[in-house]
Amino acid sequence: MFAFNRVRDLPRSVFLIGLISLLNDAASDMIYPLVPLYLASVLMAGPQALGLIEGIAEATASLLKLVSGVLTDRLQRTRPWIVCGYALAGFGRPLLAFASSWPWVLLIRFADRIGKGLRTSPRDALLAASVSPADRGLAFGFHRAMDNAGAVVGPLLAAALLGLGYELRTVFLCSLLPALLTLMLTLRLDEPELPRPAQHRSFDWRFGQLPAPLRRYLLALALFTLGNSSNMFLLLRARELGLGEATVPLLWATVSLVATLASTPLSALSDHIDRRRLLLAGWIAYAVFYLVLGRLGGALSSGWLFALFASYGLFLAATEGVEKALVADLAERERIGTAYGWFNLVAGAMLLPASLLFGVLWQHLGSGSAFAFSAACALGGAVLLARDLRPAAAA
Repeated sequence: MFAFNRVRDLPRSVFLIGLISLLNDAASDMIYPLVPLYLASVLMAGPQALGLIEGIAEATASLLKLVSGVLTDRLQRTRPWIVCGYALAGFGRPLLAFASSWPWVLLIRFADRIGKGLRTSPRDALLAASVSPADRGLAFGFHRAMDNAGAVVGPLLAAALLGLGYELRTVFLCSLLPALLTLMLTLRLDEPELPRPAQHRSFDWRFGQLPAPLRRYLLALALFTLGNSSNMFLLLRARELGLGEATVPLLWATVSLVATLASTPLSALSDHIDRRRLLLAGWIAYAVFYLVLGRLGGALSSGWLFALFASYGLFLAATEGVEKALVADLAERERIGTAYGWFNLVAGAMLLPASLLFGVLWQHLGSGSAFAFSAACALGGAVLLARDLRPAAAA
């Protein structure tokens, strides 16, 4: 069972990466919940433009996650990719304050996601190399908890600034401070000891060369992610259901707070049971949440909306860290960076069709159809995952 004293025994690198993620997400989530409002009220762009922006940005990041993961294994280096990735995102995001049309927002989000693509797979490889297999769920859960804590701090800061009368552009510029602190901490990271490939084996990064259980898992993840469009649509739906503009950041802060509190114990639970079972429950819960949110009609009280979105935070807590810990279970140790590259590519590349389809369905058929499509994809992914449900391979 989960015990908090296990957290104290995690190595320094796990704590440092967690603090880096907290600060980076504080900077990112000062901006993230406000982008739909900025597009709609300032730049006069609709859901279809939002879907295009988020889809292209995330798909670009996904391709670079594979490249950086492969290079991590080849060069046995993680730190340069992590430093450059956080720097590019941190200095790019505040430029949204100067965007005069939605294509400029697309360009800035594109640069931000390039940074994410460079850092994510090397960072995941660093985390996996820093702990024993018995603590993978705990380490990735703790990282996600810190990441989500930043997503609590960021919206609260944004809400406070908006409440004091500052414009959206001013909030964007203020995100530069936590970004600078993030960069300073990345320079203190040490290189992990990555497993070296056997000399008699040639290096092969192709999908077909991944272990079969990992390939099956990634195919189930691909179908689930086809219905997992940008979370910005959730905020847009909350606004459509009557939530006030100044309350939108607080709603997302609630989601992140629930995920922060629950990520570490739920992910640590996966160190003692088959991780797929926890993922299966999470994906089914996701489908139910989307079906309910899509079928709601008219204005809804803020209390019910906050309660509903809190359940989404539980879904995030039960799946985000576990998904990544399962990759390390199923991957070959000497190709851990490549395995995370493929995981991040599959999870992110599907966001382009997911966000585009969701935006088009919403704009032409209504939000109910869009949310129903996402729920169907989640259930399909759960079926594929359940068919392969057996004890995860030991690393």
